[in-house]
Amino acid sequence: MISQKNIKEPKITLVGAGPGDPELITLKAVNALKDADVVLYDALVNESVLDYAGPNAIKVYVGKRSGEHSYGQDTINKLMVDYALNYGHVVRLKGGDPFVFGRGYEELDYAAGYSIPVTVVPGLSSSISVPGLQQIPVTHRGLSESFWVVTGTTSSGMISNDLYEAARSKATVVVLMGLGKLKEIVKLFQNEGKNRLPVAAIQSGSTENEKLAIGVVDTIVELVEEKGVKAPALLVFGEVVSLHPSFQPIRDFYEALKEEL
Repeated sequence: MISQKNIKEPKITLVGAGPGDPELITLKAVNALKDADVVLYDALVNESVLDYAGPNAIKVYVGKRSGEHSYGQDTINKLMVDYALNYGHVVRLKGGDPFVFGRGYEELDYAAGYSIPVTVVPGLSSSISVPGLQQIPVTHRGLSESFWVVTGTTSSGMISNDLYEAARSKATVVVLMGLGKLKEIVKLFQNEGKNRLPVAAIQSGSTENEKLAIGVVDTIVELVEEKGVKAPALLVFGEVVSLHPSFQPIRDFYEALKEEL
């Protein structure tokens, strides 16, 4: 029987692990892991960061991928609270940042219903860091004054309505979880006359499994297939993609085509 003096005060820390490279986790996240009694971690978390947790910490995989959910969100919420009440400090470890399509606030709100204090440790969101690692800025003077970060697929399985608006804008558009809807998303940009808008598709950015396809709206579907780019991947639509070194031959091709016409 556990004595009263050994029961720890329950608390939860929502931690962003970054885009995948274990060296891109923050120092504050590492300190939280060192203090954890329990770590609940997702599919997109590089498991090597679990080594930062103490040897006695309980590590529980609650990974979720599109179409392959190990645990529903309700179950994860309950596990998080149960572990906190029974063991003390729970680190809820998520890929990227907990509040960028990470459902972090849902977990924070659920914990609040049990009066369990929650601390948030932000992480590097893949939406900015992964293009950056490819030397693709999401904003650049003269090319893009703003950027959208949009989910490719909503909970209903449909394309987000925001994507229709984003396709009409001059902003950089970063689409997360959109590879499965690539053909439909491309059609939105084609309908806006943006057939030659530069596009990048980046699989597993910052990791050893990273793959890259760069083209324009009219060619990106074929290039993704040719390069074997698979989920998890993000898409970047915008003139900023033209800054990537590999885009120059594409630019030269269209310039030559323009001269012939």
